Amino acid sequence: MTETEAAGSAGSGVVDDGYVPSRRRIERERYRRVRARRAVAIAALSTLVTGAVLVVAVVNSPGWPRTRETFFSPAYARIALPKVLEGLLLNLRLLVVCGAAVLVFGLLLAVARTLRGPVFFPLRALAAAYTDVFRGMPLIICLLMVVFGVPALRLQGVTTDPVVLGGAALVLTYSAYVAEVFRAGIESVHPSQRAAARSLGLTSGQALRFVVLPQAVRRVVPPLLNDLVSLQKDTGLVSIAGAVDAVYAAQIIAGKDFNYTPYVVAGLVFVALTIPMTRFTDWVTARMDRRRAQGGTV
Repeated sequence: MTETEAAGSAGSGVVDDGYVPSRRRIERERYRRVRARRAVAIAALSTLVTGAVLVVAVVNSPGWPRTRETFFSPAYARIALPKVLEGLLLNLRLLVVCGAAVLVFGLLLAVARTLRGPVFFPLRALAAAYTDVFRGMPLIICLLMVVFGVPALRLQGVTTDPVVLGGAALVLTYSAYVAEVFRAGIESVHPSQRAAARSLGLTSGQALRFVVLPQAVRRVVPPLLNDLVSLQKDTGLVSIAGAVDAVYAAQIIAGKDFNYTPYVVAGLVFVALTIPMTRFTDWVTARMDRRRAQGGTV
């Protein structure tokens, strides 16, 4: 490189270190690109063939005409879609409110289970009993007990709104799962982090708040997002209490003519809502794995 070219490169901010890839490296990279394109082509062809085989098998089955009329009727789909979308607003409101309540209550349960010292044993025992009971109890049973059991008590000032009671059942159940996720994150933080915080003069509460919890929450973001995806689907169970959500709206339309296309429409709506959240969860998980591999996450 001449002095003029060097001065021009320095002036433009581009540093030319004179590196030229070897022929072997160029051939290796070319081979990798060819192999990647071939893998994509094979995967696409395999997917198309598999899909075609499944479609042919279903369409040529003896009961397909009746199944298509009962579950995949375009006319009933057009009727059901506006009502299902209107009911979906209730599911989204439940997701937002119950999701926030689950995160807060679950974090409190996790902190209660990780408190140290004999004086906190009753609190730890109650938190452990709560998580054991509600993790072991099926969600549908919890919903039935809360939705129909609480109004039967006839307590003054206690609501009988099925939406509120159904949301409370969701919070009770999912808080137990989320509490265990938070507890796993808290216990994954090395004890030296807490000891270092105490050596700097922080109290136990301050060490938990400013040192342990930030690291624990950051580590359990992917499983928390998975729990929120499951919560979004299970909001449809409040329909058993009579709340008109997307599922119950589909049930009303399907009950008129015994055509189940509205259920398929409701299912596809939930799938369309869940896929973006699932992909976002995968992206967050991959991003955190890359940072952890590079030493960017404590």
